[in-house]
Amino acid sequence: MTDTVAPSAPLVAGDPAADAVRRAGLRRMRTVAVGLLVLAAVVYVVTRDRDGFLGFVNAGAEASMVGAIADWFAVTALFKHPLGLPIPHTALIPKRKDDLGRGLEEFVGENFLQEAIIRDRIGAAGISQRVGVWLAQPDNARRVVDEVAEVAAIALTKVRDEHIESLVRDALTPRFREEPIAPLLGGLLSEALRDDLHHGLVDLALEELHGWLVENPDTVADVLGERAPWWAPPRLNDAVTGRIHLELVKWVGDIRDDPQHRARAALDSVLTQLADDLLHDAATQARAEALKERILDNPAVIRSAISLWDALRLALTSSLQDPAGAVRQRMLTEVTAFADRLGSDASLRARLDGLAADAAVFVVDRYGAEVTAVITHTIERWDGREAARRIELHVGRDLQFIRINGTVVGGLVGVLIHAVSVALG
Repeated sequence: MTDTVAPSAPLVAGDPAADAVRRAGLRRMRTVAVGLLVLAAVVYVVTRDRDGFLGFVNAGAEASMVGAIADWFAVTALFKHPLGLPIPHTALIPKRKDDLGRGLEEFVGENFLQEAIIRDRIGAAGISQRVGVWLAQPDNARRVVDEVAEVAAIALTKVRDEHIESLVRDALTPRFREEPIAPLLGGLLSEALRDDLHHGLVDLALEELHGWLVENPDTVADVLGERAPWWAPPRLNDAVTGRIHLELVKWVGDIRDDPQHRARAALDSVLTQLADDLLHDAATQARAEALKERILDNPAVIRSAISLWDALRLALTSSLQDPAGAVRQRMLTEVTAFADRLGSDASLRARLDGLAADAAVFVVDRYGAEVTAVITHTIERWDGREAARRIELHVGRDLQFIRINGTVVGGLVGVLIHAVSVALG
């Protein structure tokens, strides 16, 4: 491999303040390492050609210099050529940064992005319990509600009328045209009749109709009077309309108060027959489909959808923007209740932690390779010399301990070897 470093993108600069601190620390440790080497050299020169105790000191100083220089060479060879000499297998990081990036990618993938490790770490983290404790604080719960409400309000304002028109015209209307409406209506009506769900609606309608008839006799008289013959005397018309109004009130009241009234039975019979026809009668189905087509072709459908959306959006936005609004208060109640459940229900916490682990494993299985590939792609874009300088800035201070240890350990080994030499001589 040659020393030529291929052109690449510059390395992104780090925090200047933090880099200044690292640079100062690296400089201090280099000074200590060089100082020990100089001290060993001075001691070696002073004690040269001496016997006895000073002979041991001289041997230790000599070995210290050898250890210090060897370790200086090893540390320096990682980042650049020692003394600028193109010695083989030096300047490893600038020349082999791409290989180091791939190795780091494999290391992360094999040792961190494994299912067992992920599940173990998520289980040990107790995510759901931490969330429950955090949400149990009223200020935190309100903060969550405020953030969600603000995002939801912004999202609502981004949906414009043309979006709703496009949704109804291009998505919903074609889908409704394709779907036969008669079987759906017939099935829903049959289920409602089987479960007597319609009785509540009938009771409500009768109650409202009876109340309206009682409170609006003049309106009823006017409607009936419009149907009276022109030649009938007004007095007679008043008497007839008054009597009809009383009978209507009495009849509707009877139906309302009698669950077994014949009118109710007749209504049930009509609805039952309608449900059966919608499911099985071709003519009824055709009429239902024709009615559906007329409704879908009516321009009022889109206008009604837009008006309904505008009304719903206005109501929701107003309530979301109001700190005391019903929506926010309900959200706060639900968040608080959820926090209480997280604190007291261990099975719920276990399920949520399991879901979190499943989600993390899924993401890693699906995208883990892309995530770790970022390491390789990023390092490949770095300039080799700049990458070496930045890495040395981060780890070089600790690497200087190798030089210091080499100096100290080399000296001790030198003393030991000299002692063995003396003993054998």
